[in-house]
Amino acid sequence: MPVLDILGPTAGRTAPPSAPALPTRSETRILPMPPLEWNEQVANETAHLYARVKTVIPEIEWPFFAPYVKAINALKKERNAVILAHNYQTPEIYNCVADFVGDSLQLAREATRVDADVIVQCGVHFMAETSKILNPEKTVLIPDSKAGCSLASSITGEDVRLLRARFPGVPVVAYVNTSADVKAEVDICCTSSNALQVVESLPGDTVIFVPDQYLANYVAGQTSKKIIAWKGACEVHERFTGEELRRFREDDPTIQIIAHPECPPDVIAEADFTGSTAHMIDWVRAKRPKRIVMVTECSMADNVQAELPDVEFVRPCNLCPHMKRITLPKILDSLVYMKEEVVIDPAIAERARRSVERMVNLKS
Repeated sequence: MPVLDILGPTAGRTAPPSAPALPTRSETRILPMPPLEWNEQVANETAHLYARVKTVIPEIEWPFFAPYVKAINALKKERNAVILAHNYQTPEIYNCVADFVGDSLQLAREATRVDADVIVQCGVHFMAETSKILNPEKTVLIPDSKAGCSLASSITGEDVRLLRARFPGVPVVAYVNTSADVKAEVDICCTSSNALQVVESLPGDTVIFVPDQYLANYVAGQTSKKIIAWKGACEVHERFTGEELRRFREDDPTIQIIAHPECPPDVIAEADFTGSTAHMIDWVRAKRPKRIVMVTECSMADNVQAELPDVEFVRPCNLCPHMKRITLPKILDSLVYMKEEVVIDPAIAERARRSVERMVNLKS
């Protein structure tokens, strides 16, 4: 069913002021900065990790990455820390220091299972908030708190309250790419993996879906429910066009194209398959196409190619500037100095936890 209505912030609206900083936990012991020289010992100790990424990281670059990789993996043990890394992280993070990798839903689930004192979230800020919401007693760190998200910044908790006032009684679904403040105001969260399942699980014939207009449109095409959408978009996926994908097909009619549902409708119309980051990876593993265009953040293609070197990835490359704020040096600083800690107002966290747990616990 087509989207019933699409609402959004008034043009020119300035971003809301940041919430006041909350106190963090008592100071944790700062550890000595480990040596970061490249030498034969470092080469030998990291050789098995370079073997994972040699198809996507040139050999000349490994002497810079390897000392950080060795140091981070040692500090994780000393801090009893785990690293959760999103699929859009660069290969040296995703393949060489991460303990758990995946899309937002996978990382949210892993965050509830980890047996560690410290979680280092290698992704963007809303992901770190989600980990903190699900683990209030653990220390959650993000290597760069400025790693934001265009979707998360497109809507506020106040916007959700106004939507509820305009459409009383209509359930509200928030894409997990939202702030804790927004999650606290909605009925349930979703990811691109389970958005349709979440919408179908709700009572009534109408659902408010925030903030991604393109994911809302994609879900609306698969459900009989009426969707009221919010006019937000991912700055990475919105830049892709159907025209550029048609040019790839003109150059090679045998090429396979798979797209993320955050892309505009003309992009999805050109794709052979549309799915979440996890579903896209599973599709490539199962199909093993000779040549493929993966229409999403381009580090994900690097990470899949590291696993499947026989597949040729043609990259219409759009990088997420926020994801790329997370680097090995910043991860190392995070573990040495225990920064930057994610702290959420307990009242907001308690309400947000309900909507996130409903998503995590939703039966397939």
